[in-house]
Amino acid sequence: MNIQQRNTRRKLSFVVAPILVALVSIYGLTYGSVHISLREIWAVFMAEGSPLHEKIVMNLRLPRVLIGLLVGACLAASGALLQGAMKNPLSDPGVIGVSAGGGLAAVVTMIIFPQYSYLLPIAAFLGAFVTSIFIYLLAWDKGSSPLKIILAGVAINALLGAATSGVMVVFSDRVQAILPWLAGGLSGRSWHHLAFMAPYALIGLGLSALMIKPSNLLQLGDHTAQLLGQKVELQRLLIILLSSLLAGAAVSVAGLVGFVGLIVPHAIRLLIGDDYRFLLPLSILGGATLVVLADTVARSWFDPIELPVGILLAGLGAPFFLYLLKKRRIM
Repeated sequence: MNIQQRNTRRKLSFVVAPILVALVSIYGLTYGSVHISLREIWAVFMAEGSPLHEKIVMNLRLPRVLIGLLVGACLAASGALLQGAMKNPLSDPGVIGVSAGGGLAAVVTMIIFPQYSYLLPIAAFLGAFVTSIFIYLLAWDKGSSPLKIILAGVAINALLGAATSGVMVVFSDRVQAILPWLAGGLSGRSWHHLAFMAPYALIGLGLSALMIKPSNLLQLGDHTAQLLGQKVELQRLLIILLSSLLAGAAVSVAGLVGFVGLIVPHAIRLLIGDDYRFLLPLSILGGATLVVLADTVARSWFDPIELPVGILLAGLGAPFFLYLLKKRRIM
């Protein structure tokens, strides 16, 4: 791909991506167990719709679509930032243990301390944050190595998964209520969930803009970045912590949704290149589009049951990832 083709793709992507976000959002509002036309949705927004349609759109579908947009944006941004900081396309909050740390904290909160469920986003962030720091310290040896961080993260991921299973076995009588959350999904999410998740998500997404320049410089290699006056270790740590905030915000409401942070940045990178000025915002829009689309499909195509979106994304993401691996375009 020459420079002119890449620039053309970038310009076109910034036009198409917002349109796709709008289209999948409309799709999420119109389709489900009850189909509601665009005219009827417009009537609801104008306070002229039927009470039934108003209840479905305003109380069920609209908050779910908005949460899906934020969850997808957070997961894709977290994955894109980690891949840049680690210089490794396999880096992802689900792979290196960040999501598992947030997941364990959320499971403990929901099962053992349900009276503090309103603190779920904070608990998930703290779990991801502490896990990130622990992984970073394990990988530290007169400096951090991206490879060591990933290897330590994989081991911690397995350990935290075992701890989560242990909590579920000990409190087996309380597990049923969180099984959909463990599978990853947006079922039953409401304005309440949006209200306590949105501040963390929006702050994280806003701060991610500050990481565009460091992410670009880290891709040049640690030595080159240091020669350019960059504090490599500090920047890598800040990126990991920001990724923890983003992953924790997503995990707190959507559960363990995987592959978004891994696949979306890959697809965008193949399309427009590695420049984070374009890669990060397009990954955010791509992640938002993917999660809302997958969630709408999961709840409308398998009627009368609702498939957790995490299962659908795993079913779609794993083959796509293997296809990319086979084509040798991610290594």
